[in-house]
Amino acid sequence: MRANVPKRCRGRRFRFNGAIGVSFLIPAYNEATTIGEVLARIDALGLDAQIVVVDDGSTDATASIVEAYAANRPHVELLQQANRGKGSAVRLAATRVSKEIAVIQDADMEYDPSDVIALIAPIQQGVADVVYGSRLSGGAPQRAYLFWHLIGNRFLSLLTGVLFNTTLSDMETGYKAFRSEVLASLHLTRDDFGIEPEITGEVCRHKLRIYEMPISYYGRTYEEGKNITWRDGLTAVWVLFAVRLRRR
Repeated sequence: MRANVPKRCRGRRFRFNGAIGVSFLIPAYNEATTIGEVLARIDALGLDAQIVVVDDGSTDATASIVEAYAANRPHVELLQQANRGKGSAVRLAATRVSKEIAVIQDADMEYDPSDVIALIAPIQQGVADVVYGSRLSGGAPQRAYLFWHLIGNRFLSLLTGVLFNTTLSDMETGYKAFRSEVLASLHLTRDDFGIEPEITGEVCRHKLRIYEMPISYYGRTYEEGKNITWRDGLTAVWVLFAVRLRRR
C-alpha cells in the first residue's frame, strides 16, 4: 500500500462542495454488540461519508448486522476475510477509500464518532496531513483504566519521541485521520496490532505534518472484550525500531 504524495497537495486547504467527504475504515472482529451503534453514530454526523467495514473472520453476527444496515445505504460497504488481524483489515479497507479524508474507526465504541468533527478539522483547514486523537492529553472524558496499559502507552510514546524526534502523547491511539493520498503513500505491511506503531513510524519517518486532538475514551476491560496484551507492546517496540531503520 504505497503511492507518491503530490507536493502540490502539501498545505492545501480542502474545498468541499457541500458536506465534508470522509471515508471511515472499520476493522471488525466479533463486535455484534456495538457495530450497529457505531454505524448509526457515523451517519448521524451528517458528513458525506463512505463507510467500509472489514469483517475479519467474525464468528458472531457482526457481518450480518453490517449487511442488513448496508442494504439500503450505498455508502456502506462490507468486505469479509478470514481472521488475519486488525492490520490486514485496515490495509484492505484502505484500498477502497474514495473521499478526501480517511479515518480509522474501531468497531467497539471505545472511541466516540462524535469526536470525528474535531479530529478532521486540522486537515480540513490545510495545516495537517495526519491527526491523532489523543487519550492522554486531557480535556475529554476518560474511563479510569488499567494502570499498566497507561504505563505501556506512555513508554511507547516516549520511545517514539526518542526514535523520531516527535512529541506525540498517544502513539498507540486507535483514532487517526489522514489526507487520503497520504494514507495511500504509507508503506504498511503488518497484519496484526503492529499496524498502529507501523503507521506512527511511517508518518514520523516521512516528516508529515501531524497534529493531536483530545478525544473521549471509553476503554473496555479484558472481560468486556479487550484484546491487546503485553505481547502487543513488545511487538510495538520491535516495529518502531524496524520502521526507523527502513531505507525506503
